[in-house]
Amino acid sequence: MEIFEFGDRSARRILLQPVDGLELSLMDKEITAIREGTEGDFRLMAFKVNNWNNDLSPWKAPAVFGKEDFGGAAEDTLNEILKHCEDSSAEYYIGGYSLAGLFALWASYQSNLFKGVAAVSPSVWFPGFGDYMRDSEIKSGKVYLSLGNKEEKTRNPVTSTVGDRIREAQLLLKQQGVDCVLEWNEGNHFRDTDIRTARGFARLLN
Repeated sequence: MEIFEFGDRSARRILLQPVDGLELSLMDKEITAIREGTEGDFRLMAFKVNNWNNDLSPWKAPAVFGKEDFGGAAEDTLNEILKHCEDSSAEYYIGGYSLAGLFALWASYQSNLFKGVAAVSPSVWFPGFGDYMRDSEIKSGKVYLSLGNKEEKTRNPVTSTVGDRIREAQLLLKQQGVDCVLEWNEGNHFRDTDIRTARGFARLLN
């Protein structure tokens, strides 16, 4: 897993984000948008994952798009990320888009390291994840959720549940005393991914 760093390397606020190649190509725009949305320095560590469906899924599940199943290797990915989070004086925030957003939310149930979570258009339709949230205890006190207002308007019977699932997730987290906001964006899943992610991180930092 390659690591790319942005922002101020001496900053005590560190943002952790799993990315693919497209997101990496948009990172300069994302960094600019975070800076415009918050005050103070930050450092962003982008972890380029090798296999999106395998490396970011918390457990194995059948394919939803095409023929590639979800491999369930998120634990290995998280362990690799945590190796780079050994500065006890730093504040760590984790976030991501789509399946990486689901990964960030899942990671906050595994470790108490993360001060905040930005789950941007997260794949909360993932089989069994709603039950997992109900049966588990989150270890972060601040969660940002967002979704495009057209994302649930799809013919895919699995991903079309994303609207209901994210509303349920926000309600559950708020009932558990978590500072959780759900923000709705214009458009479908593929619109303004960099700006949406930046907005999530900026909201946590503020």
